[in-house]
Amino acid sequence: MNMMAAIGVALTALRVNALRSFLAILGVIFGVMAVITTVSLADGASQAVQDQISSLGSNSLNIRAGSNDRGGRRGGAGSGTPFSSDDVDAIRDQVDVIVAASGTIDGSVTAVVDGVNWPTQISGVHPDYLEIRDWTISQGRMFSVVDVERSNRVAVLGQTVAEELFPSGGALGASVRLNSQPFEVIGILSERGQSSFGQDQDDIIMAPISTVRSRVVGFARAGVRDPVQRIWVKVAAGEDMDYATAELENFLRVRRGIDPGDEDDFQVRNFAEFITAFRATETVMGLLLAVAGLITLIVGGIGIMNVMLVSVTERTREIGLRLAIGARRADIRNQFLIESVVLCSVGGVLGLLFGLGLALSIEQFAPALGVNLNVAVKPTIALVAIGASTVVGVLFGFYPAHQASRLDPITALRHE
Repeated sequence: MNMMAAIGVALTALRVNALRSFLAILGVIFGVMAVITTVSLADGASQAVQDQISSLGSNSLNIRAGSNDRGGRRGGAGSGTPFSSDDVDAIRDQVDVIVAASGTIDGSVTAVVDGVNWPTQISGVHPDYLEIRDWTISQGRMFSVVDVERSNRVAVLGQTVAEELFPSGGALGASVRLNSQPFEVIGILSERGQSSFGQDQDDIIMAPISTVRSRVVGFARAGVRDPVQRIWVKVAAGEDMDYATAELENFLRVRRGIDPGDEDDFQVRNFAEFITAFRATETVMGLLLAVAGLITLIVGGIGIMNVMLVSVTERTREIGLRLAIGARRADIRNQFLIESVVLCSVGGVLGLLFGLGLALSIEQFAPALGVNLNVAVKPTIALVAIGASTVVGVLFGFYPAHQASRLDPITALRHE
């Protein structure tokens, strides 16, 4: 019996007992479906997290004042002595691995143009901020160092703000009132899109940090001239991020007068570390999912073996007849082995389709929960899933197939 004939006989046998065959492969279907769904969503979430971190700017570090400790009571993050614009200049000029630095002050404002109101976020920054965040200007220009020094009332609008306030265009050169303060629009930011958490990154206004500090947000701290909420820096291309972080921490410890052995009163965040930690977590989760899928496939394989043993018993006379008219034992073994493989392969394909359907359904309904998920199906994962189901068919179908091939023709023909 050639291979195609054996496959035809196997499909016929499975079709005759369609319901039993379907129930037998449920374990395989659920195993493959679980693996495809979880891996697809995990890969999509991983890519979303990496895109979100990348949107913060390549080779960027974030610095924030730590907590204070007064009278045995510890304040929250950012409650310690804040940084100032002088610290920003010192970092930019004196730390060799740093090529750009910017302080930031964030707040909420209501932008008003000709009676149109739009609540949004405002960020007071230095001109280096766009370089640090790998952001560009699509129209107009970014404000300059002179604008910061003179506290000029100029602003750069995000795409969403520009579209809401100026639906017909003409934003450049127009006047926008921010919390009753008039600002001239000198530039429009390039489109950034939504973050992985559903936040519109284009719903923002940027202005000179000195202007925002004194005229919009009113950010001040006792004993600190020109305070900033946090500092963003860009590390020179090719520099090791861990080395750059250590250099920056050492510089800040000296500048802030922290004695050796004392705890830092600031935090330097290296966002590349989040990617490394996330990938490590993803690897562990991947192993757990693989083990869970393997266990489900094994359970499904046991069901396949049970069905194949029942099939051998039911078709004992057929086996005896085939052997009597000249079929080889290898032909009998291959026939039942092919039936088992076809059964598991069909289960693998159905599990793949159901898994993709479930993953796509979750992707569609996720925004309603405030989460953006993109299904990422790798061809290798699909091939591995189908291959694993085929291997299960071989492993768990071999014993029933071998038992069928070892039947004695005379005994088999007498079987009722």
